[in-house]
Amino acid sequence: MNNKKEHLLIVDGMALLFRAFYATSVYGNFMINSKGVPTNAVNGFLKHLLASVKHFQPTHVICCWDMGSKTYRSELFDHYKANRPEAPVEMLPQFDLAKKAAEAFNIPNVGLVGYEADDCIGTIAKLYSAEMNISILTGDRDLLQLLDENIQVVLMQKGIGQYKVYTPDFFTEETGILPAHLVDVKGLMGDSSDNYPGVKGIGEKTAYKLIAKYKSIDVLLERLEELTKAQRSKIEQDLDMLHLSRRLAEIACDVPVECTLEEAVFDAEHSRAARLIEEMELRGLHTFLSDALNSREAI
Repeated sequence: MNNKKEHLLIVDGMALLFRAFYATSVYGNFMINSKGVPTNAVNGFLKHLLASVKHFQPTHVICCWDMGSKTYRSELFDHYKANRPEAPVEMLPQFDLAKKAAEAFNIPNVGLVGYEADDCIGTIAKLYSAEMNISILTGDRDLLQLLDENIQVVLMQKGIGQYKVYTPDFFTEETGILPAHLVDVKGLMGDSSDNYPGVKGIGEKTAYKLIAKYKSIDVLLERLEELTKAQRSKIEQDLDMLHLSRRLAEIACDVPVECTLEEAVFDAEHSRAARLIEEMELRGLHTFLSDALNSREAI
């Protein structure tokens, strides 16, 4: 990224919250407080968030959220994400708790009915990338399609504060394609996690190989005669699903989100954040809080 003074950290709230929940719930540890409310997800959410603030030292922070399961993608394809189970009951109260926690750190929560958090992230990243560096904190590789010279994607790894940081060059070195062409790969291979099929019989290895050679689905279709007979037949039989899968994979970067940079300035107050931690009875967070806010003062 460029050596710009201002740096916006866009947090994929859903990714952090679910990662935090399953990290402890697998052991049956829901960190239920004296009010009978589980807090394991919000506890881990804040640890991930504060560790990233300490590590990347952003001047601005925004947190993005899904706003229900019905989106324009589920309107396009009934089966989109239909394979996903309902959130565990212990998770349900923690969505609002996490948003309340973000607010206590003066971090704006952004979400838009009918769209996914990814679309809000993409829109905000592209909106402000010309004037500041952008880091996207997530566990979702779909967001790698947003990479450009001013946007890096930070994929969380196992453990708090462990990251794999993607730039456009690193992504291309690893995959053999440009970030913008990831949606073409997904159009061919589909995505079992999001429950859309792509072209039946075209797997990940073949999809990457074809897009590395032809760059896009459009060029690939113009040169179908160069493919093997089997590949050509599979694509021709699933042409509609190919185009639909690509559309489902593409992050919308023009959705009507409302969040100004002034709102996103990271100016958390230690006393307010500490009160929130005590109120929710969150354990082991005071060191994370002090480290994050002290790193901000060093910018």
